[in-house]
Amino acid sequence: MKEFTIGKNDAGQRLDRWLAKALPVLPAPLAQKYIRLKRVKVNGRGSKRDVRLSEGDVLQLYINDEFFDRPTPENAFLSLYQPRLNILYEDGHILLLDKRPGMVVHPDENERVNTLLTHIQAYLYQKKEWSPYRENSFAPALCNRIDRNTGGIVIAAKTAEGLRVMNQKIKDRELTKLYLCVIQGQMSPPEGRLESYIFKDEVKKQVYVRKRPEPGAKTAITAYKTLKVKNGLSLVECDLITGRTHQIRAQFAAAGHPLIGDGKYGSERENRRYGRHGQALYSYKLTFRFTTPAGPLECLNGRTFQVEDVDFVKEYFPDCVKSLPSKREVAPAESR
Repeated sequence: MKEFTIGKNDAGQRLDRWLAKALPVLPAPLAQKYIRLKRVKVNGRGSKRDVRLSEGDVLQLYINDEFFDRPTPENAFLSLYQPRLNILYEDGHILLLDKRPGMVVHPDENERVNTLLTHIQAYLYQKKEWSPYRENSFAPALCNRIDRNTGGIVIAAKTAEGLRVMNQKIKDRELTKLYLCVIQGQMSPPEGRLESYIFKDEVKKQVYVRKRPEPGAKTAITAYKTLKVKNGLSLVECDLITGRTHQIRAQFAAAGHPLIGDGKYGSERENRRYGRHGQALYSYKLTFRFTTPAGPLECLNGRTFQVEDVDFVKEYFPDCVKSLPSKREVAPAESR
């Protein structure tokens, strides 16, 4: 319990607004709940959220100590009262999440609270599976990342062992991530590989595709398969053989078939024509094919997970929606 005496400058404020100012990391819905439960007392008695405080009032706050901390990037998760996660799979070591377009995966200079990692931290903290206040506590970590305006499956580790094993499996290419995208025009041939070299400009946060090797450029290979062609657009499935920054977006643009909605590599005129804001790209399917022991993650071997909904498929290729499995986990990989 912590006790506060209201001074002249705070007199006249509503109780709930004083709480928001005094405890900025305490979520507003949780503050309201604490007031209802009488864990916030004014002069020794329960109170209403809209009561006006007077100079000399004594407030007793029966609230967890962490909510009295000042806001920092490390405790941003405390301000999330209801974490929003679309969980495809969860066990004691791993989370598989469907990240929606528009959300960043890690906190940055523009967004510290509404990020995928912060929502994961809040979710596990509220489940009492993780707390940064416990000694030697492992912080949840992401095993892969996706651009803000790209949606799809993100793997998060809940334990150090889970992170170590999954990172090694990703490095050894013992899992397959498939993407869906909508491009302008039609690829010829309809199925094949895009092979080139990608150079990244760190200043402009943009990549450039080269046909030949050059200093600083890395090999980029994308296998693709056209699933449907309609109204001047193609629905394409992609398998990243390499995982370079903006690889799919840049390679298809270099091939003359940019993704619709792509403001960086696409056509602004075509994006307006199709009314698309944000690239039509989704990491929609993940298959685990372990060829070496996986320890605590062995239960994932041979399993395939797929997102339930891809907005641009419904919008531009509605007849393809039924052909995509609606379940979060599809048939085992070994039987496909």
